[in-house]
Amino acid sequence: MHRGATIEHPAEQAPGKREAADLHGQFRGRESSGRPPPPLRAAGWRLILGGLARAPLGGLSRLTGAAADAAIPGPLRVPLFRAFARAVGADLSESARPPAAFETFDAFFTRRLRPGVRSWPTDPSVAGSPVDGVVGRHGAVVEGRALQAKGRDYALAALLGDATEAAHFAHGSYLTIYLAPRHYHRVHAPVGGGLATTRHLPGRRMPVHAAAVALLAELFAGNERVACRLDADQGTVAVVAVGATNVGRIGVPAVPGWEAAAPTAIAKAHRPPIGLDRGDEMMVFHLGSTVVLLFDAAFRLDPGLKRGAEIRLGDPIARPA
Repeated sequence: MHRGATIEHPAEQAPGKREAADLHGQFRGRESSGRPPPPLRAAGWRLILGGLARAPLGGLSRLTGAAADAAIPGPLRVPLFRAFARAVGADLSESARPPAAFETFDAFFTRRLRPGVRSWPTDPSVAGSPVDGVVGRHGAVVEGRALQAKGRDYALAALLGDATEAAHFAHGSYLTIYLAPRHYHRVHAPVGGGLATTRHLPGRRMPVHAAAVALLAELFAGNERVACRLDADQGTVAVVAVGATNVGRIGVPAVPGWEAAAPTAIAKAHRPPIGLDRGDEMMVFHLGSTVVLLFDAAFRLDPGLKRGAEIRLGDPIARPA
């Protein structure tokens, strides 16, 4: 099948009643309350996205990252971080540290959770969500491709940067989770197992809001991303952190000494694999974006997943087939 061809994907579960409001809320960085603002017409979004495609988004994103690393004077931290939290709907009561403890905006944005505020399934064979976010497209992989939006799909080989890696998931399933500014931005292992490979794949820094997902071909497979493959007792899982506009960088604390510069492609096969328990920290978005999960045929997606619904770290997402 030629690149860019669209295949027929099985029908997904019907989206929830609040899907449109949730996606508008994602674009604005918080859940919508009441009627969402009228969307731009597709032609308007194409014009905006076309302009962004020609803009130096990589450099702008790195500048944003540098600004986020700048020290904030102590007296300004609490009012600044509380104002941001109110604007986007973030819950500061879940933070492991108080606002005054964060010296930079990046430290605040990548804050860890208090112990006990998230739970995982009691059955260790069940995969849990690696992040807080909003459930996006999900379903069966068809002919090595996953659905990005209605009428748009992408090749797993392009997403992972390797056809051999993609072959693990040829008969499996995929799940997309979007992270808004209100969400917790660390990425955890959905299953316990061995971290076998880690790849940094340079690319664009296009936005990943609803309009971009609907209109831009190969968005997830074209943006900068980090892909990790976990080999678990029950099967194989890939966790792909996809960057976006203003995402300064994607850290990989699970890999000692990992340092990926934006233009540099890196592929590491870990021998022996790095052992991770379910729930261990894997990656972190320095300003956030999207996670795509791939499961091999040993898993089936949890039937409770609904597109447009909020999901929390540890919520069940897949079970042994």
